Amino acid sequence: MKKGPDHLDLKIVSAVSEDGQMPAGRIAERLGITAPTVRSRLRGLLASGMIRIVGVVDPYRMGGLTVALVGITLQSHSQLGEKMDQIAALDGVSWTAVVTGRYDILVEVILSEEIGDLYRFLDEDLSSVGGIASSESFVIMKARRKWTYLPEKFRRLFSGSGTPQAAENERSAE
Repeated sequence: MKKGPDHLDLKIVSAVSEDGQMPAGRIAERLGITAPTVRSRLRGLLASGMIRIVGVVDPYRMGGLTVALVGITLQSHSQLGEKMDQIAALDGVSWTAVVTGRYDILVEVILSEEIGDLYRFLDEDLSSVGGIASSESFVIMKARRKWTYLPEKFRRLFSGSGTPQAAENERSAE
């Protein structure tokens, strides 16, 4: 069993990174291999968890969404991985990372455009994790080349043809 992607895998990843809907036949033509080889390699990469092929969104062009970064300082570093996993599981979290510097963990969260959504995330969701000494939030007002994976909260919402505001109204009613 191989540990990481080989040179051919990397070429295939490069092709699907350019266009996630590129047919295996076109990738095969580009790389001078067969389409079954491309499909087999893609299945292996997907099964290993090295890649995911998903649609990403520009939250600023979509409208109705706010992106915020939250810097978190923990009370203790003894549970760093566990706290990162707990935070990553919170509704609206796009990604989490253990970092060097001022904070222990950085989090990107996708929220509705209502500022109350950020307040609820910090006051209710993040507080439920426990072991957090402090946090500082940064609302991203404008960004370039910002493509993000839509968190589960919004995938559920949009699949029902709702709006971010409707999700907040639903959450407030709970």
